[in-house]
Amino acid sequence: MARKKGLYRKKKSQSQSMTLNAAIGIVGVLLLGFIYSFSRNVTHTGIPIEVTFPKIDPRPLAVEFYQNDPIQNIKVEGLSGCALKGIAARTADFLRANHVAVLRSDNAAHHDYPNTVIISRNENVESLKAVSRSFGIAMDDKTHIMTVPDESLGVDVTVILGKDITNFTAISDFISTVQ
Repeated sequence: MARKKGLYRKKKSQSQSMTLNAAIGIVGVLLLGFIYSFSRNVTHTGIPIEVTFPKIDPRPLAVEFYQNDPIQNIKVEGLSGCALKGIAARTADFLRANHVAVLRSDNAAHHDYPNTVIISRNENVESLKAVSRSFGIAMDDKTHIMTVPDESLGVDVTVILGKDITNFTAISDFISTVQ
């Protein structure tokens, strides 16, 4: 009986090794096929593609913009004194487009201002002129131009937007194009 067990083990190990050898042979053939396919794809010349990029003119530098049209050294705060949502931020964008530095935009103490008011906060008359010019308001208009000095605010001009803000064509045109 001892001989039959040894013979059985020998046949079993031979069949396992033949199966393993067949699997290795199949994997080897597949590997050779992949290597052949890869080498064909790498060396494939195909149709040549010519890429042309559009010609782009060089963009001007910020220095060139500043030299052509410098930002004025005017510090402004914009306050919304009317019930229009986001009007202070849009007015700040309008003033920035007119080269006026807007430090902050927020809500005024209340929303009952019937007229837009431009308030000079220091002796810098040129800043008041520039802001009033951007709104299209004459310097002698006492309903819209005021002088209330307050150096503690750190701004040259305070703009409080009233309910008449849509009457100013320059700002209403700018706001309508932004929306």
